[in-house]
Amino acid sequence: MGLLSDSDAHRTLVPLGTLGEKPPLIGVVPTSPPPCRASSYLPEKRTQEMRRFLAILVGLIAAAPARADSDVEHARYSVVASTGAIEIRDYAPQIVAETTVAGERGAAISEGFRRLAGYIFGDNSPQRKIAMTAPVGQEWKGGDWKVRFTMPAEYSMASLPKPNSADVKLAAAPGKRMAAIRFSGLAGDDALAENQAKLLDYLRRQGISPKGDPQYAFYDPPWTLPWNRRNEVLVEIARE
Repeated sequence: MGLLSDSDAHRTLVPLGTLGEKPPLIGVVPTSPPPCRASSYLPEKRTQEMRRFLAILVGLIAAAPARADSDVEHARYSVVASTGAIEIRDYAPQIVAETTVAGERGAAISEGFRRLAGYIFGDNSPQRKIAMTAPVGQEWKGGDWKVRFTMPAEYSMASLPKPNSADVKLAAAPGKRMAAIRFSGLAGDDALAENQAKLLDYLRRQGISPKGDPQYAFYDPPWTLPWNRRNEVLVEIARE
C-alpha cells in the first residue's frame, strides 16, 4: 500500500480481520469506528476463565482434609497427657540415621535430608532400599545441626544396611519422655521460634524443667498444602 493522500488523512491503518463485522477490503477504517465485538469479547472470556479457576480452587480447598500427615510409619510413642496442641509423650527406644550439618537451619535440613535420603534409597551396603518414615528430625547440637530419620521398627542395629557415606551414622536412641507442641503451616524460623516459646512457657507454668535443647519435627513432603502440614517443636523432660 502506498502513502495516504490528503483526502485519507482522517483515516487510520489497521490490520485486516480485527473488526467484529466484515472487514473492509482495504486496510483503513474511520478514526472513530463503532465498538466492535472483538474488543469486548476478550475481557469477558478472561473473566469467565478466572471465575472457573476460582471455583476449582475453592472446591479443592473445601475437599482438602483438615490435616494430612505423611502416609508412612511414624516414630512410636504413647500420649501421657495433652492440653490443646501440647502433648506429653513417652517415646519407645528407636534407631536413627543421622548426619551433622553446619550453617543456617533451613539450608542444614535440606543438606541433611539429601544425605539421609541417599542412604535409605540405596547408598549403603548392600545397596538396599529402606522405607521412609516420619518425622524428619532436626536439633541444634554442639554448634551444628543434627538431622535424623527414624528407622522402621522392623530393623535392629545388626540388620540395618551400613551407610556408604561417612557423613551418615546409625545410632540407638533410648526411650524418653518428650513435651511437644504441634502446629500447621510453613515451618519457618519465626513459626518455630513462636511455638518453641509457647511450649517452654507452658512447661514453666507447670513447674517442669526441660532437659537439653528443643528439637524440631517435620512430617510431610514439600508438596503438602500448608494448612495440612504437621510440624512440631519438642523438648525432653524428666519422667515423674
